[in-house]
Formats: sequence, C-alpha cells, structure tokens
Amino acid sequence: MIKGHGGNIGELAKTLQCPTDEIIDMSSNLNPLGPPESIKDTIFDNIAAIQSLPEVDAISMRKGFAKFHGIDHNSVMAGNGTTWFIYTIPKALGARKVLIAGPTYSDYKDACLMHGIKFKHCHAKASAKFDMDIDEVSRLAQLSDMVFICNPNNPTGSLISKDKLEYLLLKHEDTIFIIDESYLPFVDHAHEISLVAESKYKNLIVLTSMSKIFRIPGLRTGFLSALKNIVEKIMGYSQPWSVNALAQAVIKDIFDHPETIDPFYEKTQNFISTEKEIFLEHINTISGLQLFESSTYFILARLTGRMKADNFCRKIGQNKILIRDCSNFAGLSDEYVRFSLKTREDNLNLAKLIKQAL
Repeated sequence: MIKGHGGNIGELAKTLQCPTDEIIDMSSNLNPLGPPESIKDTIFDNIAAIQSLPEVDAISMRKGFAKFHGIDHNSVMAGNGTTWFIYTIPKALGARKVLIAGPTYSDYKDACLMHGIKFKHCHAKASAKFDMDIDEVSRLAQLSDMVFICNPNNPTGSLISKDKLEYLLLKHEDTIFIIDESYLPFVDHAHEISLVAESKYKNLIVLTSMSKIFRIPGLRTGFLSALKNIVEKIMGYSQPWSVNALAQAVIKDIFDHPETIDPFYEKTQNFISTEKEIFLEHINTISGLQLFESSTYFILARLTGRMKADNFCRKIGQNKILIRDCSNFAGLSDEYVRFSLKTREDNLNLAKLIKQAL
C-alpha cells in the first residue's frame, strides 16, 4: 500500500554503494528551499515536550489554523498528515461509490481498497494536456457519493480553477467533494483559489498539508476543514493524541507568527517560478521528451522514443539523482516520469543528464 511514494533513496544508495546523503532526491514533492530556520529552533526549544502527552485534540493547532484562515475552529481537524484523513474519510462518512479524478495520488484508491469501497477513475488525457474534463467529472459525480480531487494535481501539476470546483459543488449537493490542496501554497495567488474559507458548501471537505510547503514530512501534520457536522462525524473515527508533541509545537509556533507565513509562501513561489523557467529553457528542445505545463514545482514528462521510464530513471540514477518513475500511477504508463525541482545547480545538472540519457 505504501509503495510508490517518490523514490527509494536507500535502495539507490545501496546499488551505488554510497551514503544516502549523497543522493539528490528529485522524486519527492517537497519545498526546494527546505524548512525555515525557525522550525529547527522550535524543535530544539520544545524537545522536552516528548516527555509528556501532547494536547489530546491538538486544539492549539486547530485554533491557529482557523484564525489564519478566518474560520471557526470547530470546523477544523488536525491530523497525522493529510494521508490519515484520506484513509479515514470514506469509512467515517459511509461512502459507497467513490470517484477519483486522475491520474493522481494512489492513496485515494488505496483508501477505498482498504475499506472495500467501490471506486472509479476519471482520467484527464495527455491530448488535453492533462486538464481535467469538468463535464465528464460532473457526469460521473452523479453516480457517486464522494469525489476526490487533488488541486493542483500530483503528478500532472494541472490546476482547476475555483469557479469550476464551485460549479461541481453546487450542481451535486448530495455528493461529498474532497479537495486536496496539499500543493496549493506553491501556486501564485493561492489564497484566491483555495476553498478552505468557503464554509457555505455543505458537501465540501478541504485537506491542507503543512508537510510539503514547510518541508517537514517527518512531523506528519495536516488539516481538514469542513462544516461542523462533517467534522464531528470524522472525529468519531479519530484517535486521541494523534498529532505528536513536536508537530503540535512547530505548527502552533508557525501560526503564532502569521506575519511570516505569506512572505515564506511568496519567497517559495518566486524561487520556483525563476528556477522552473531556467530549467525548462534547458530541456524544452530535447528530442524524445514531451513536457506538460505545471502550476507548481514538479513537472510531468513523457518519453516519446523507445526508452521506458524504468531504464530512463536508472540512467539518471547512476549519477546519484533520483527521479520519479510514474508508471504505477493509474492512468499513466511506462512512458512517464516526473521531476521535482531543487537548487539551480541540481536542476541544470539534471537537464544535462536528461540530454545525455536521450
């Protein structure tokens, strides 16, 4: 179930007989700037917190998130990463027929498989540059009681506009829509696209990740926002103390200093915009590679020649760079790979290696 999340650094290091810290991981979708220094300071300052139980319901985290977004904290849950919510929501809300807008993150499917829930994919097509066909999603939503949409989507980087999502919410009021905004902070003007504060929709659940943008996946932190009655149902399946003490301390500190959040987002967005443009200039003209426009910092590519993804990733990996083989995404094939940008030096080195491999 947990196979296929990014690449396996340990396996590549073992193959190359080198330390894992020599591997440049361009397979996992995390902020290339790394976590702010203040997060490390908070962890050091709160290390003694591991000697006691954390807040049972992470109320300080929830209140901080709610205040920042201007919503009621009773409409917010804090969890052990957004993945916990993905696996819990279908069971908690009694889903019977789930629609998954893809090609996308495999955990939506795995959550359904875990609970024996029927599911169907609605895959965007490469011919449409992986832009989601909202009319097709709408047609299939009529036959579903729950829909998963990742926005912007992983691994395609495609972004659905807010008005199109609101169209679906209004047209299918008896269908629960789970909008996963894990990668939205990387998008320019994200606050104009986010549905977190749209409390008027009774059929909306929004997932927000702190792991990607702040590069703290090991702390396992995420939020769910929805109407209070939905939150209460999902809380019935929540275990006490599910967010650890250090994670709570870090997230509380972030929201205790709200004036630093948007500048950090903007710094990240500007960095990505600049580095992505430079990277694309170096690989746009490479024969045998089709690139798909991405709203965020990871880029999906199709190998158009004879080389397949596994061999291509192996060639790049020989140079201690790990990229993502996307052949195990439902709706893609062994022609697809994904690059997650890092520093300019790493990006340009990858561009050079791509040219050599093809």
